[in-house]
Amino acid sequence: MVKIDVSVLDRRGQFVGGLVKDAFKVLDDNVEQPIVFFAPVEAPAQVLVMLETSPAVYLIRGEHLTAAYALLDGLAPDDEVALVSYSQAPQAILPFTPEKQALAAALGQIQYTLGMGDLNFYDSLSTVLDWIAPLHGKKAVVALTTGLDSSPPERWDALVQKLRADDAVIFSVALGGSLRQPAKKKKSSKPARSPADLVESANPVGFEKADAALRELAKVTGGRAYFPQAPNDFVPIYQEIASALRHQYVLGIAPQHDGKFHSLAVELPSSNGQASARTAKHAEYRVFSREGYLAPTR
Repeated sequence: MVKIDVSVLDRRGQFVGGLVKDAFKVLDDNVEQPIVFFAPVEAPAQVLVMLETSPAVYLIRGEHLTAAYALLDGLAPDDEVALVSYSQAPQAILPFTPEKQALAAALGQIQYTLGMGDLNFYDSLSTVLDWIAPLHGKKAVVALTTGLDSSPPERWDALVQKLRADDAVIFSVALGGSLRQPAKKKKSSKPARSPADLVESANPVGFEKADAALRELAKVTGGRAYFPQAPNDFVPIYQEIASALRHQYVLGIAPQHDGKFHSLAVELPSSNGQASARTAKHAEYRVFSREGYLAPTR
């Protein structure tokens, strides 16, 4: 089965609940397919928080970790959470648990890397996807990350291929805030090195490509990418992620068996009979879902 996590927003940006299976239409390469599985928004979710532990994140840890309570408070009581940290490789910190305060406590005990080693975001996320692959139902990764990665380009290509064959939804919160902006050059007899300079020098990919990668992760999986600029931005972002997780529908269709990538589109016929798809600019609804799937060969 091809599992599709779907969020629906109305024109005011509010999540739409109470929809039934017959309200949805799923197109596989523009051909409508029967929905063979449906779970309403009340189904519990399994949410893995993946936290980067680089020096750049250490500098601003107080800004987003305190706000993380907004994410935990916004989740449903029966949702489960887990925690993984990463720098060069992922490290499991907390297994899935319905005890949200256990994750809050674990976040406060995270050890950060203060040296300037490699950042392997793509491979770390790929490994995490393998860890949660056996899980069923709603599952999502909330990546608290700079998005920087020092591995060769083929590692990104491998991650995208895996995501197309996977059914996890990625929500990315770009950490770094002002560090993501190019440092202003000042006239000085000594070459000044800002935290942004240090991070950039250790990670040749740079923030521009990191931003593009985080947006692509959201597009491929039907999630979101957020780019907070100030400490006050984190609470509403975490609240929105929690709301999105609480209001996801799960649809399932039978896959094709040709080994090719198939585009997916989820639509809702609106009150005036027009289809509301995620690409429509003035539709009655906005639909967020994965962009496609890699079909099995048999």
